[in-house]
Amino acid sequence: MNNSSATAAFGTLTPDEILDAIETTGIRCDGRFLALNSYENRVYQVWLEGSGPLVAKFYRPGRWSNEAILEEHQFTQVLADQEISVIPPSQDSSGNTLHKHGLYRFALYPCRGGRAPELDNPDHLAQLGRLIGRIHAMGATQDYQHRPTVDIDSFAIQPRAFLLSNNFIPDHLVTAYQTLTKDLIGQIQVCFNRAGKVRHLRLHGDCHPGNILWTDHGPHIVDFDDARMGPAIQDLWMFLSGDREYMTARLGDLLEGYTQFFNFDPAELHLMEALRTQRMIHYAGWLASRWSDPAFPLAFPWFNTPRYWEEHILSLREQAALQDEPVLTWN
Repeated sequence: MNNSSATAAFGTLTPDEILDAIETTGIRCDGRFLALNSYENRVYQVWLEGSGPLVAKFYRPGRWSNEAILEEHQFTQVLADQEISVIPPSQDSSGNTLHKHGLYRFALYPCRGGRAPELDNPDHLAQLGRLIGRIHAMGATQDYQHRPTVDIDSFAIQPRAFLLSNNFIPDHLVTAYQTLTKDLIGQIQVCFNRAGKVRHLRLHGDCHPGNILWTDHGPHIVDFDDARMGPAIQDLWMFLSGDREYMTARLGDLLEGYTQFFNFDPAELHLMEALRTQRMIHYAGWLASRWSDPAFPLAFPWFNTPRYWEEHILSLREQAALQDEPVLTWN
């Protein structure tokens, strides 16, 4: 069956298919499951007979090759072997972590809970910094071979082109969006030029607070699905928001822990607002590119309304101003 058929089937993945797929690995489910907050893939907490639950991730067809998925699995296992707080997928009796059932590829994970980090807590930020620093120290030892890089083209130019060519933006806002994003991409390039040649390493790639689970023993990081090559700041900037004074203080807390395990190049601070701007453009493009998936209109009913686009353009205008401001300082 071709990839479009697999994608259509993925959009209507049924409970029976989920449980049948998991049981092909030799695990017995007790019939209970709960959909978790994931839309790019389908992720479920599934209860088992005679033991606690596990987490099953069903991969969206056509997004990653098997090699790219396995590369992510292998990196998280390397981190776990170094007692770094990540959650690699479980291996079956043959050592496999990526499974296939019919049209679906999936992986199974131990179920680990936690709460959100306190991003105004200096101790939490220092612990987060130490964790990410350890991940980056291992990430710098070799490159991903099957995964892309955080760059302007895939995070800004391509999603902008998709939005403009597929008529998502209301007619009365097209010119404003087109002009503004063209200027923003120029600003992003200037920020990258100011930073100069920065080191790229293996990243988590989507290191936002929702992917941090805090326990009494500290934080652990989940969901390496967006793992890519890129600058270290990509895994740090999403913990920093607010006014300049507040972000400067929080940056100091984060890097106090980070630099205990890995060096940080201050030139990368030129990329902070550029990466934030890229992510905003990319996010809108991602929602648009997945709009035919039935799960997306249900989960994001506010998207693709005139009010959404008006607020999105306003937020991008604020980013235009922020990209012209002096970068944060760190000593």
